[in-house]
This record gives sequence, C-alpha cells and structure tokens, in this order.
Amino acid sequence: MKVAEPLIKPVITAGTVQQKVTASLGRRHRKERVFKGFGLAAVLASLALVLILFVNIFSKGLPAFWQSAITLDIYFDPQVVKISEKPVQAANESDNAFRQRDIEWQTEVGFINFNRLITDSLEKVLPDATQHRRDLQRLVTSGERFALRDMVVQDTSIIGQTRTLHLLTDANIDVWLKGNIDRSLPDTMQQLSPKMREWVQQLSEQGLIQNRFSFALFMNADSRSSLASAGLAGAFMGSLYMMLVVIILAVPMGVAAAIYLEEFAPKNRFTDFVEVNINNLAAVPSIVFGLLGASVFIGWFNLPMSAPIVGGLVLSLMTLPTVIIATRSTLKAIPPSIRQAALGLGASKMQAIFHHVLPLAIPGILTGAILGVAQALGEAAPLLLIGMKSFVAAVPGSPFDQSTALPVQIFLWQGNELRNFFEARTSAAIIVLLALMISLNALAIWLRKKYEKRW
Repeated sequence: MKVAEPLIKPVITAGTVQQKVTASLGRRHRKERVFKGFGLAAVLASLALVLILFVNIFSKGLPAFWQSAITLDIYFDPQVVKISEKPVQAANESDNAFRQRDIEWQTEVGFINFNRLITDSLEKVLPDATQHRRDLQRLVTSGERFALRDMVVQDTSIIGQTRTLHLLTDANIDVWLKGNIDRSLPDTMQQLSPKMREWVQQLSEQGLIQNRFSFALFMNADSRSSLASAGLAGAFMGSLYMMLVVIILAVPMGVAAAIYLEEFAPKNRFTDFVEVNINNLAAVPSIVFGLLGASVFIGWFNLPMSAPIVGGLVLSLMTLPTVIIATRSTLKAIPPSIRQAALGLGASKMQAIFHHVLPLAIPGILTGAILGVAQALGEAAPLLLIGMKSFVAAVPGSPFDQSTALPVQIFLWQGNELRNFFEARTSAAIIVLLALMISLNALAIWLRKKYEKRW
C-alpha cells in the first residue's frame, strides 16, 4: 500500500528570490566587466604595437630627410669647360636636324671633367689636399658632377662665373657624421681613411659641412653609382602612373558592374555564379594576380616589362572585386522607399537608379574606390613578378617607360649592401608611402562625412 507523499512544498519568500536575482546579476556584471576588460586590453595592445611600429619607423626614417652637404664656391673655369656655342635652331632648319646638333653638343658637354671643378674648389679650403687627391674626390658624391653638367647645359653664361653650391657628401661621410659608424674602431675597419675623417671633422667645425633638407630624396631617381643622391622620384612617378591606370580602368568598370549586378541583373544561377566568384577574387592572394599579369599582359600581349601600364593593369584586376563589393554594399544600404517613390511617380527604372539612387550612393562609392586605390598603392608582390624590381635610374615619362614603384623601391633599398645608409633611407621611403596611404584614407573619410545622408 502506497503512502501518500506530503503535499507540503518549501515556501519561497520574496527575500530568497531577490537574493538569487542579485547573485545572478552579480555574475552577469562580472562577466560583462571581464569581457570589456579583455576587449579594452586587445585594443590597447593593438595600439601599443602600432605605436611601437611607428616610433621605430619614424626614429630611423626622419634623420634621412636631412643629409650632409658641403658648401663650396665652384668656379666654372673656361679652361676646363671648353665647349662650342650652344646650338640654336635656324629658321630653315628641320626639327630633326636641330635635335641631332643639340644631342652632339650635349655629348660634347658630357666629356668635360666636372670633377676637376669640384676638386679645385676643395683645394682652396683644404691646403694639404694636393697630396691626397684620391681621397679628395671621395668627399663629394659622384652624382654631383652631373648636377654641374646640367647647370652648364641649361645656362652656358655661368662659364667664367663662381657659384656657391651645396653639394651632397659621400654616403659614407653622411653615416659617419650621423654617428652610424663606431668612431672607436681601428682604421682597418673604418669606411673612411684617416685623412678623410680629418678633413670631414675640419670642414664640419668650419661650418662648411652641414645637415640640410634632402631635396635629392624627392627630386632624384635611384642610383647605384652615387648612393647619396639616390631618390624616390622614379618610383613615385611609376606609382602615380599605375594609380592613374587603376582609376581610369578599375573604378568605372567596378562601379558599372556593381550597378548592373545589384539593380538590373536577373537573379539566376549565372549571376549567382558571378557573385560568388567576385567574392572569391577579393580573397585571392595578390601574388596570383602578378602571375596572371606576367603570363597575359607580358606573355600574350607583349607589353613592356617593368612598365607602369602593366603594373596598373595587374592592380586594376586586383582592385576590381573590392570596388564592386563596396559599391554593391552602398547600393543595398539605400532605402527601398527611394526606388519605390521614384517608380510610383512615373520614373523608369533607369531614371530611378541614375537620378535618385546613385546620387545618394556617391559617398559610399567614392569611399570604396579610394580605399581600393590605397590598397593597390601599397602592393609590392604582384609588381615583383612583372619585372618592376629591376633597377631603373631614370624618371619615367609615360606609362610605357620602364619604372619601379614605391613599395618595390622600399624592397630594393632594404637589401642594399650599404645597410647603415639605406636602412634610414628605407624607413624614409616607408614614411612617404604611409603618408600617401593615410592621405587617401583621410580623403575617403572626409568625402563620406561631407556627402553622407542619414535616413
């Protein structure tokens, strides 16, 4: 026989419920505080790492924006600069004939020993220089003789005159003055001879050698014979031409493709296949696009290697998915009521899209396009595979001329054998590249804030 269970249940008072709720809230608040703490720690750790990176780059790169230069009174001695009169085009002379005469005259100027003008000026400030002429020629970087040649080519009236010029010193002198070489090392381990070190110290004390802002870093192309005068002009122009190609090709094509896929394309398997592949292309490593460009644009179309036009085409392929995805996201963010209102008032679908939707989507489209261009500006891997890592000592005059790019120039300088000079120059090039990329990102943010509309 079963015994009936007591029907008495524990009495739950209001105080017990309140205690349980308080304990539960306490646990949730503790978990929330722990989660916020982890999130804040992650943000602070990220900012600390970025700060360490920037401090490291700027501490090494900023000194490279100033370079040692020696102030000399250069006398353009007519006995040394012996040249014929600069050719002037006659009234009945053809352009080709005049160009040929001008080239011959410039070749004649190129045979002049401009180093002698420099050494003669150095001998005036260094009385014992005549006994060490070999060391004397190494005080000034070899590229400065071409600067003197260009001055004569531009204005022959300076022959017979004296000009006070600031000539760049040799790269080894620059690093020695900046303290990047241990001065306590024995003579056999020094990059400068004892006599050169004595002269540099003497000229520095006299104020003839000073650190000046390095315009050569921005005005000159790369150089291997005159390391002190190596600059970023060629790489900057190469990057500029490539970005122009990207802006002309990738941005209009990407925006047009996004508009068609989002607003006009029928929803079927084919468009689904296209959309999936666009998303996949956005995740493809950039070096794969370099392989594609080398095989298609250089192998099949026979476009010149190391040319910005090829680099621009490769970067356009890489940027297209980013522009398409960003534009489609912007179009999706436009409220459907805008389209419906336009169609309800009698506008065609084309008019509704181009007269009402696109003007509202312009801020997002511009932001996506600029961010895509900024990403392409910093790419180096695809450019290495199309030959843009080649040494180019001239500034390109068109997208079809051989050139390099800023990221590739950083790669080349980082591997230069004169580490104590080019380590700082590499960091300076990184600062220039970061400044361009930050400027583009700031422009994207400004455009978005300026034209942004809220619903």
